[in-house]
Amino acid sequence: MPREAPYLEVADSLRARILRGEWEVGVRLPSRAQLAEEYGVGRNVTQRAMDRLIIEGLLEGRAGSGTYVRRPRERMRMVRSRHRERRGGSPFRADMRERGQAGTWESHSQARVPAPEPIAERLAIDPGDLCVTTRYEFLADGRPVQLSESWEPMAVTDGTPIVLPEMGPLAGAGVVERLRSIGVEVETAVEVPRPARATQAQANLLGISVGDLVLEIERTYYDTGGRPVETADIVVPDVRWEVAYEFGVDRG
Repeated sequence: MPREAPYLEVADSLRARILRGEWEVGVRLPSRAQLAEEYGVGRNVTQRAMDRLIIEGLLEGRAGSGTYVRRPRERMRMVRSRHRERRGGSPFRADMRERGQAGTWESHSQARVPAPEPIAERLAIDPGDLCVTTRYEFLADGRPVQLSESWEPMAVTDGTPIVLPEMGPLAGAGVVERLRSIGVEVETAVEVPRPARATQAQANLLGISVGDLVLEIERTYYDTGGRPVETADIVVPDVRWEVAYEFGVDRG
């Protein structure tokens, strides 16, 4: 079998040493030069190995100081279920209230934005059809915990008081309640979760490291006629959330 790349072999060795407790949480690892000499490789190899372990969440780099064993972070459980939409108002705010935390968010909406092809396909509209798009940064007790980018076809909400999700009489009420107010009943939510690595922009907003694990959830709401009425891309940082799905079982 082909031999592993040298940096992967070094990463495997460092990982094993960390898990054995050779370096405890908060302890600074030897420098790249010291590790390169110890392993008989170039500094670029040890750098790539340490970068790999930073991405995995075992290490963290501190500017001007070095690389340290990272402290495990507490993870909350986010339960995605049909019951989230039955509580009324914002599901996120209700989730946070159940944990004794204040759920808030910052948002920015734009109206009359032409739908790009992937979004148009998800909403069953033509590319270029006008939408309202809203970018959200969700906070728990003021700490960033989740991102979302939502798209709503203007054909559904144009000319109504709820055309902008965070303005008007139902600002912040959530998609289901807002659409119900104009006679559109949301019946189904379809979610497609995909693991990914945090981009620079996502890391900056969430206060995590570039390359950290995130869960990207593609969610689309459908009305009683099966028409897509909203779609969103939700970004959940793995270091903060464990995502669980709850669904009923038909007992016949």
